[in-house]
Amino acid sequence: MAEAPQIAICGAGTFVKTQYIPRLAEISNLVNLKAIWSRSEESARGAVEIARKHFPGVECKWGDQGLEEIIADSSILGVAVVLAGQAQVDFSLKLLRAGKNVLQEKPAAATTSELEIALSSYKSIVANTPNKPIWAVAENYRFEPAFVEGKKLMTEIGDVMSIQVIVEGSMNSSNPYFSSSWRRNFNGGFILDMGVHFMAGLRMLAGCEIVSVSATTSHVDKTLPPPDNISSLFQLENGCSGIFVMVVSSRSPKIVWRFVGLKGTLEVERGNQDGRHGYVVIFYSADGQRKTSFYPFSGVTEEFIAFINDIKQATLKKGAGYEAEPRMSFLEGARDVAVLEAMLESGGKQGAPVLVKKF
Repeated sequence: MAEAPQIAICGAGTFVKTQYIPRLAEISNLVNLKAIWSRSEESARGAVEIARKHFPGVECKWGDQGLEEIIADSSILGVAVVLAGQAQVDFSLKLLRAGKNVLQEKPAAATTSELEIALSSYKSIVANTPNKPIWAVAENYRFEPAFVEGKKLMTEIGDVMSIQVIVEGSMNSSNPYFSSSWRRNFNGGFILDMGVHFMAGLRMLAGCEIVSVSATTSHVDKTLPPPDNISSLFQLENGCSGIFVMVVSSRSPKIVWRFVGLKGTLEVERGNQDGRHGYVVIFYSADGQRKTSFYPFSGVTEEFIAFINDIKQATLKKGAGYEAEPRMSFLEGARDVAVLEAMLESGGKQGAPVLVKKF
């Protein structure tokens, strides 16, 4: 049996401790976590202590010296970058230039101007680096089984007449990310950071790009950074239109994507069943039949499996034209950010129509 590829994690915050380490532990037969890096020794040690229960040999790295050691270690094929949103692009590009494959946590970038520079830099790296490193973005919704199944069912609802995406979030003081300083100082705040997930689900199911938007924004809950509410009309390149409504913090959380077609309706809604959290997929057929299926969350794990497979195959083929999983490409992450930035821009212009930047 081939040896499992080795990866490192740069970042040691809440999401690393509560999601990355436990999900990687579930697939420890497929991957070996060799190192965890953080800017501070204390932070790195805190995450390593949790990881050692599953990966006894994991090394603790911190500061500039620790980062250089990860870059110099040829046995580390991939690096997960899980840092403050403002720092991730430059950090990822540094690793990519060193030939490392990168799985960067969402959002892809803070603005479309940063995205343009990032994509140009990456194109140059790929053109000038023999092993053509992979740059993936972890948004995970495209890997949720509910959306994979929903995408198949979209072919059965016929021409789409209307799309509704309703997001009523639960970002309050009991949420571990509520006090996150980088999200509070981020362009678009929680709307952009959280919103890329919901945009990923929308774009995947629609199978068609959003070309223009018109939105209004407001700031009602003063414990949150502005804006905390957005209501947007959007138009797809095929002429279909829809609405995207997002409330960052609601007392009655609800998240639903609804597509109404000539032959049927598809609905994907966040829910739980038998104590498990996931999505309910409801398909209404032309004859009025209602088919319901429940899919537990597994997108983070499925995304890791895809990335691990990609870096294994790319290493075997030594960059010779290997096509990485498109669902986690930096380009897909960029397109999600572009739509949300257009909505936020429109909101700042009292609803004036804004064209979505194309990538």
